[in-house]
Amino acid sequence: MSSENPLLSQTSLPRFSAIEAAHVEPAMRVLIAELRDSLAELEAGVEPTWTGVVIPLESLGDRLGWAWGVVGHLMGVRNSDDLRSAYERVQPEVVRFALDQGQSRPVYTALKALRGGAGWADLDEAQRRIVDSMLREAEHSGVGLAGPERERFNAVQEELARLTTDFNNHVLDATRAWSLVLHDKAEMEGTPESLRALCAEAAREKGHPEATPEAGPWALGLDAPRLVPFLENAERRDLRERLYRAYLSRAGAGEFDNTPLIERILALRAEEADLLGYGSYAELSLSSKMAPGVAAVHDLLESLRGASFDAAHADLAELQVFATRPGAGGPEELCHWDIAYWSERLRENRFAYSEEELRPYFPLPRVLEGLFSLSRELFGVRIVAADGEAEVWHPDVRFFRVMEETGEEVAAFFLDPFSRPGEKRGGAWMDECAGRSRRLADPGESVRKPVAYLVCNQAPPISGRPSLMSFDEVTTLFHEFGHGLQHMLTRVEEGLASGIRNVEWDAVELPSQFMENWCYQPGTLSEISGHVDTGAPLPEDLFAKLSAARTFRAGSDMLRQIYFSLTDLALHHEYQPGSKGGAFAVQRQVAERNAVLPLLPEDRFLCSFGHIFGGGYAAGYYSYKWAEVLSADAFGAFEEVGLKDAQAVKAMGRRFRETVLARGGSQPPMEVFHAFRGREPRVDALLRHSGLGAE
Repeated sequence: MSSENPLLSQTSLPRFSAIEAAHVEPAMRVLIAELRDSLAELEAGVEPTWTGVVIPLESLGDRLGWAWGVVGHLMGVRNSDDLRSAYERVQPEVVRFALDQGQSRPVYTALKALRGGAGWADLDEAQRRIVDSMLREAEHSGVGLAGPERERFNAVQEELARLTTDFNNHVLDATRAWSLVLHDKAEMEGTPESLRALCAEAAREKGHPEATPEAGPWALGLDAPRLVPFLENAERRDLRERLYRAYLSRAGAGEFDNTPLIERILALRAEEADLLGYGSYAELSLSSKMAPGVAAVHDLLESLRGASFDAAHADLAELQVFATRPGAGGPEELCHWDIAYWSERLRENRFAYSEEELRPYFPLPRVLEGLFSLSRELFGVRIVAADGEAEVWHPDVRFFRVMEETGEEVAAFFLDPFSRPGEKRGGAWMDECAGRSRRLADPGESVRKPVAYLVCNQAPPISGRPSLMSFDEVTTLFHEFGHGLQHMLTRVEEGLASGIRNVEWDAVELPSQFMENWCYQPGTLSEISGHVDTGAPLPEDLFAKLSAARTFRAGSDMLRQIYFSLTDLALHHEYQPGSKGGAFAVQRQVAERNAVLPLLPEDRFLCSFGHIFGGGYAAGYYSYKWAEVLSADAFGAFEEVGLKDAQAVKAMGRRFRETVLARGGSQPPMEVFHAFRGREPRVDALLRHSGLGAE
């Protein structure tokens, strides 16, 4: 069976062209049976030593993580009814095995004996952190529970796994199901050529072979490449409202309604926390994070709220004045569907450029070339295209190898850049295909090289031209690449602490947000920009405007993130599931204090808030701001040595690589930051970069 089923081959790179939905169920059943035998063998002879307990656990986890990780990855990028069905049938068995392993008393006892025994002194810091993490994970897996409590805990975990999968599928289905086909050219007035071309292509896919960018028809959708440009540019206010309301209520009613799932997920999480002895799910979540507790998170968010609240309200007032100035023709009172449109007009008026004007200067091939050049300058690595050297899951996916200047290959990654609303979930993310480990190396290799998945959802190529990126899409690519760098450039060879593994969740955004800062540097912009027709770099006047606009509406942007973070925290710390008004009442209470416009009655944003209901950010959305303090301060080190001093920047880049990127989860994140910066982080740089603090 192993030789026939590609999910059981455990090759260093998955055989994507061979993997079918029909492989999932038989592969996982065979694998779980083998792993149960291995776990039983381990329990029977477990020894309280590093080699006697930790190494076997790494092997067990890697075998399950490789196969199930490939399946989970395909659920995100090549979703289908057959794959879903197979995933749903086998997911409970995967969850049960993971729980059985986490709840193994012999393994837990051996780990505790290792931590308290004579051999503890022989372990290095990375190994000690791994053991500590394993013990905490076992405790969070219910190893301390017995009888009915353990049975109930396991039932909760199985149901949560199913519900979070259903939540994500509902968002994908609701996004895919909604479409609005426009036939009148006047309905697309104000929209850019790139959007009309994308919507015409979508219309052809929906049975309108006659569709052209010039004459239509045009199919609007709720995926970002079509949604955002329409809201920013379409002159028809009624159509903007229709699109906005559809997006805001996505997965909030009908066949794909996530409302009951939200209440059930919150109730189950609260029950899980109670069973484990925590006062709330937020307390459980933060027990394994960098932040010392809920109060510390509130303190940070409140300090940032104080810096952004007045600025956000001033942004709205300014926008209202601009929209209703003589001749502007804006509404007397701005609504939600007006904000993006009039913000873009104000940006054009103030800075004399539009977001769409930038797109031709950022074709994807040029952006990648500049990003790879920056990586070589900062971190001393060459990134080499290796298309055709690895199997991919879609023709648009590319494969790259990461090389030292000496020619040694250290890592590789897949890049899946374009939106595919029918099969690919929205957003952008980095995930691991394989992690660095000296014990799990291929034959003939001294260490297994890390391999990453980098996934974005930008506008695809149209009419033979490359993907023309908005500046937001550029910064998103840099962001995900930053995650990838931490995964790929790790020096740690203990697989359970290499790369992003064992890094506290609220510190893991540091490298990603750090990389975004480079998008605003003249040298980087000259490298990543080149007009799609002429190759000319971004003109200096456009760069000056872009730089000046960096803090445009920064107060609004920050307050929005604080609103999301506080909503997440309130739902997981204060809210009693089943209370009057449900989760939406909590959202409204937080919004009353943090949103500049009242929520619409049909607001169902929570129904598509995948970060906290379908992903890993439950009681952790604050992590973006927590880590942004670290990332802004880290970039401040480069500003202090002088960004125009190439040698100083190179030296600082190597220092960043050998600390933040190299040490992974082998040390506490504050120690890693201190090793790079020489002190603890300060919030000043974040406020300065946002235009909300002193220069």
